[in-house]
Order: sequence, then C-alpha cells, then structure tokens
Amino acid sequence: MAFTKVNSKVVSVDLNRSGPVIARRGAMLFYTGDVRFAPHGVPGGAGGAPGFGGLAGMAGRILQGEHEATMIAQGTGTVHYGFRGLETHVVDMSADGELRVDASRLLANTVGLQSTVVSSGAAQAGGGGGLLGALRGAATGAVTGTGMFTTQLSGYGAVVLLAHGGVFELRVGGPAPVIVDPQAFVAASGGVRTELKSSMNWRNVGRSGGESMQLECTGQGIVYVQASEEKL
Repeated sequence: MAFTKVNSKVVSVDLNRSGPVIARRGAMLFYTGDVRFAPHGVPGGAGGAPGFGGLAGMAGRILQGEHEATMIAQGTGTVHYGFRGLETHVVDMSADGELRVDASRLLANTVGLQSTVVSSGAAQAGGGGGLLGALRGAATGAVTGTGMFTTQLSGYGAVVLLAHGGVFELRVGGPAPVIVDPQAFVAASGGVRTELKSSMNWRNVGRSGGESMQLECTGQGIVYVQASEEKL
C-alpha cells in the first residue's frame, strides 16, 4: 500500500517505496528526508472532453472547476498530506483498475496511474456521445457540484480521496441498482454506470423535499459515498 493513514484526515507516503506522487497544491503538511517538489501539468490531452480541443478544452475544464493545481513530489523521503481538515480515503487500484472522481475530491495519487479528463456524460448510462451525452453530463454536474468534466484514473497504483464525514464503499452489481444522493457521491470504480433520475411528478411537485434527484448506479464495481451531502 503506497499511502498509509496516519489518522482519518492525514496520510503519509514513503517515496522510496511508492515512487513519485502527485498531490493537489497546498496539501503537503510536512516531510522528512530529501524530497523535491515541482508543479505538475494539467491532466487531459487525447481522450479528453469531446467537442473541446487545445486551449478551448483546457479553458472549459478550468471554468467548470475540474482543474486543480497539482505538485509532484520526488526523492527519498516521507511526505504527509492533508487538506482543510477533510476526511481521507485510500483506494488501491489493480493493473486494470479505473476510477472516476471529481478533481476537487482528489487529494493525491501515485504517478504510475494514467490521468485523463473526460466529459461527465461519458459515465452516464444511455447518455451516448455528442450533444445528448454532454447535456446529461452537465445536468448531473450541476446537481452534484462536480461540473461537466471528471478525472479518470486508470492502471496500477493508489489514490487518496477527500470527503466530508468519511467515505464508505458500496458494491454495485446485484439484481437491483444502488441509489445514491448526488451530493453524497464521491467516486466510482470499475464498470459502474451512473444516471441522474428524478422522482418528481405532477402529484408531488413542491412536496418532494431534498430527495427529488437521485443517482442510479448500475453495472459492476464500487461506488464511494461520503457521509454527508456537503459539497467540497
């Protein structure tokens, strides 16, 4: 395991064992040993959001809040990370693993993972591509607060997630879908498909409270949910 939890809000990483680590700027608390830090580039490139290219794509991601400035740590020491007193959750990924997470909920990851920025619509069941997929992604992003884009990490390595009130894992793949409050959704791994559903109809307009929008999770994999509806 690359990252070790010091407590619920702080993780440490031994760079001698993990190799270089990428973390959001401002997350480094302290370190020991010979460690060097340098700015890290914006994830994306080929495979990014459809319909956005070059500078327009980067501007779109930044405007939607997907981009978080990151730093790469290299050397032969141990680094401790935490951010704004938020709870941390470590996810270890296998060689063929895939994790989709909003950049605001990503604390750190090992450098061996491939990182790309994709349209939120790409994860929507039945959303398809093009304009329809983009509109579905925008709708989900508006409700969850994640924006139109999401970060996709793939390969072998480890990731540290951020959340309010801690994170618990829900297995998806049974006969019934897993229904999650959109604002409690943190990330999804494996072949999980998500689709925003509305429980409102003409009979309950104005009486549905705060549970009218729900995120339906199907497929095979794990959904990571925080114990709060508070946005980061």
